[in-house]
Amino acid sequence: MPEGDTVYRAAAKLDRALTGHRLTVTDFRVPSFATVDLTGGTVIRTLSRGKHILTRIDHERAWTIHTHLKMEGSWHVYPDGERWRRPDSQVRLLLGIEGRRAVGFQLGIVELVPRDAEADLVAHLGPDLLGPDWDEARALANLRDEPARPVGQALLDQRNLAGVGNMYMAELCFTSGVNPATGVGRVPDLTRLVRRAKQMLELNKDRAIQSTTGNLRERERMWVYRRDTSPCRRCGTPILVTMLGEPGRERAAYWCPSCQPER
Repeated sequence: MPEGDTVYRAAAKLDRALTGHRLTVTDFRVPSFATVDLTGGTVIRTLSRGKHILTRIDHERAWTIHTHLKMEGSWHVYPDGERWRRPDSQVRLLLGIEGRRAVGFQLGIVELVPRDAEADLVAHLGPDLLGPDWDEARALANLRDEPARPVGQALLDQRNLAGVGNMYMAELCFTSGVNPATGVGRVPDLTRLVRRAKQMLELNKDRAIQSTTGNLRERERMWVYRRDTSPCRRCGTPILVTMLGEPGRERAAYWCPSCQPER
């Protein structure tokens, strides 16, 4: 599932492409909204909230389009006439203005709600690491509310803080020297870990190539994520991968058994 900075960039791309323009075409390719036509409406803004994208449109009344990339989704913007990089069969939503098209492929969620109901879509989320509502104290309090919960699992819970996915969870635990299965209450410096989470996302939010090592070269960008069986960059011990989380909702956690010993 995309990380919070990936979603932030997608929302920023839509905002730059569409905001202030009148829609010349809309095409919702999901059953619940297949008959909706917002043609003639004006795009007011697109913003991200955690891993959710909210596009505000004024068309007879104030609306918000809610999209979520989930595992496979992406937003592309194309000038009129340019060939799309993904097949038409994968399109879930198309928003067109004069001269360009914003195309949402394989979006996991496509919803249209009245603007005054927008807050309900994201009310369950904790503070957004890249949002104007970022509240470090609240995020820490949310995490500490379940001290026995594995820290890797707690970081992935968007109700605690919004924006961390599998990649950042693995990299944060490694750079903090914490095993992802360690209970939150046993993390030596949780405040430092949370501050590092914000730093990582801030550093990556404006670049398409994500890196936590500072190296942008292929296969050198991550400390442990998707590097199972490869040697640890610090000590040379082979990186391990294990499944973490509740049955049916397990997520892969990558870690170095020497740098991140189980406590």
